[in-house]
Amino acid sequence: MPDASPATAPADSSAGTSGTPAVASAGLTKRFGHQVAVDHIDLDVPAGSVYGFLGPNGSGKTTTIRMLLGLIRPTEGTCSLLGRPMPAGVLATLPHVGALVEGPAFQPYLSGRANLHRLDAADRTADARTASARVDAALDRVGLAAAASKRYRAYSLGMRQRLAIAAALLRPRDLLVLDEPTNGLDPQGTREVRHLVASLAGDGATVLVSSHLLSEVEQLCTHVGVMSSGRLVAQGTLGDLRARAAPTLELTTPDAAGAIRVLAGLGVTATATGDRVTGDPAGLAPEKLVAELVGAGVRVRGFALATPSLEDVFVGLTGEGFDVGA
Repeated sequence: MPDASPATAPADSSAGTSGTPAVASAGLTKRFGHQVAVDHIDLDVPAGSVYGFLGPNGSGKTTTIRMLLGLIRPTEGTCSLLGRPMPAGVLATLPHVGALVEGPAFQPYLSGRANLHRLDAADRTADARTASARVDAALDRVGLAAAASKRYRAYSLGMRQRLAIAAALLRPRDLLVLDEPTNGLDPQGTREVRHLVASLAGDGATVLVSSHLLSEVEQLCTHVGVMSSGRLVAQGTLGDLRARAAPTLELTTPDAAGAIRVLAGLGVTATATGDRVTGDPAGLAPEKLVAELVGAGVRVRGFALATPSLEDVFVGLTGEGFDVGA
């Protein structure tokens, strides 16, 4: 969705309150008949963060975003953007919010530049005197300056996605909500969007990025919320999520059976495959484990406590896999 700024007088530029989450919800729920699409979620997106809203397709991410932006009403619960309740505060809030939701929608017979001018002219809070400069700056920022005069119908899927992001950047924003922003982009385009998001966050904006790509979230985001079947199953910093899973003992030895006996005596449950022994270290320090093994005559050729990958953490939280490629 290109920027959805309403027709109203310019709002106070100090949207939100210092220390107030940029996005928050309490018990946010959406039902469609008997189907629960979003089930009592409590979002907390810190101001200034890049928040990765991660989950498989169909997990409720886009429905949540539509409720946050006031595009649909929740069945239960409350939500706020930049410290203002939604949808009650929509007129004061949306001029400070840029959004891309469920893919771009533009006039196919107009050029990229003309489409942006058309959107900007529909926003009564925008300054018409600066429209050309702002449109050109937005096109340049997403790498479409050279294709600005080409008709939209000739754009590739990736170019259309970039134009939608440009529409969200026609004015300075305190919050950007991007639903699958790299959809349809090649690896180079994905890297460019990644750098763009980082630069926007560096300018002080809060960015909420919805994605089903684990690598995208891991490289972009400071905070993560994980959705599964309409529920928010985890939320916090990337470090917080990694800390939810215990490390794994990984031992290489020709004396696997002896190693398992020694480890069992220490309360460590382990299994062996050939010369590789793995298990839960039970909170014991690696130096103690190695000392006990060597003291018992176990030949240790390799030893490590492996930190679980984010993929391991997410699969453990949701019970299903994620796309890990960009």
